[in-house]
Amino acid sequence: MLGADLLAAIALALAIEGALYALFPEAMKRFIQRVSEQPANALRTAGLVATVVGVGLAWLVRG
Repeated sequence: MLGADLLAAIALALAIEGALYALFPEAMKRFIQRVSEQPANALRTAGLVATVVGVGLAWLVRG
């Protein structure tokens, strides 16, 4: 069950990211440029926050 859920989550993330690149390629290029200019600690903090929020939301939904 967990394997299927994980695979579905990865598939959904790929679909969303792919749609963003397909619909807004220039905006995504600008976004990547801005991200590459950020310090590593800022990216690490943002990644940790996103992970905690994502796990929390998944926990609430799967309840």
